[in-house]
Amino acid sequence: MSKNSKIYYKTAKIDGLKIFFREAGDKSHPPILLLHGFPSSSHMFRNLIPLLAEDHYVIAPDYPGFGHSDMPLRDKFAYTFDNFAHIVDKLLNHLQVKTFAMYIFDYGAPIGLRLFHKTPERVSAIVTQNGNAYDEGLGSFWDAVKEYWKTHGEKEREALRWLTTLKATKFQYENGVPNERLPTLSPDGWQCDQSLMDRPGNADIQLDIFYDYRTNLPLYPKWQEAFRKHKPPLIALWGKNDQIFVAPGAEAYKRDLPHAEIHMLDTGHFAIETHLEEIAGLMKPFLKKHIMKEKATMY
Repeated sequence: MSKNSKIYYKTAKIDGLKIFFREAGDKSHPPILLLHGFPSSSHMFRNLIPLLAEDHYVIAPDYPGFGHSDMPLRDKFAYTFDNFAHIVDKLLNHLQVKTFAMYIFDYGAPIGLRLFHKTPERVSAIVTQNGNAYDEGLGSFWDAVKEYWKTHGEKEREALRWLTTLKATKFQYENGVPNERLPTLSPDGWQCDQSLMDRPGNADIQLDIFYDYRTNLPLYPKWQEAFRKHKPPLIALWGKNDQIFVAPGAEAYKRDLPHAEIHMLDTGHFAIETHLEEIAGLMKPFLKKHIMKEKATMY
């Protein structure tokens, strides 16, 4: 392993919270921000980071309540996508990162796209792996969640609690994966996710976040308008069998970004677990084409 490929495990104090992040690569290289989803953490990028670190300064944070970042009590911290984006933004400033590419997955999409909408000039390129920004991308998985959005009732909330169980977490990893790829699917992913979600109080944090997800949908038109106006280079690397963020969500990007690259992979939600080499093989030339000629700019 080269020096640049080595991963460092660090924390930063952001708004009084310990925020954990994985870091690799030369800081003079173009930065790339890796944003995880539910119920994962920066652990999901453990195998991708070394592949990117030869050419990039790689940053992969854990949001509050996820991974190894602090998990404040619900009455002390509001678990919202606005707050997650705020924390990530302040981490980037702490690390003196001015411009960056970003890999957005699942929850990482509404977090990263908030950053893009706020300061589009900072985002040099977008890699979206089942990271949604369109109504078409919401599969039937969301039906029960939408009922919760309507009522914010205890019955509807409790109907979602099963999503915090090992059975549901394992389902997210395995569903949509072709049989021949299942033996390549490491159990480390879902076991790590579940062990952290099984901490006392974490399931209720996750249910709070499900409710706050409703705040993302009204922002879709604003993000789409920003795509049309600022035309960021974008590549979609999509597990086409995903039942959570379905395939039409990938194709929809072409509506606002006609030059976007769309690649449909024969796998499910956690495409990076079964198609790491394919994803890295598509990402690296895309990033080289669009940002590698630009020297990273730092504060």
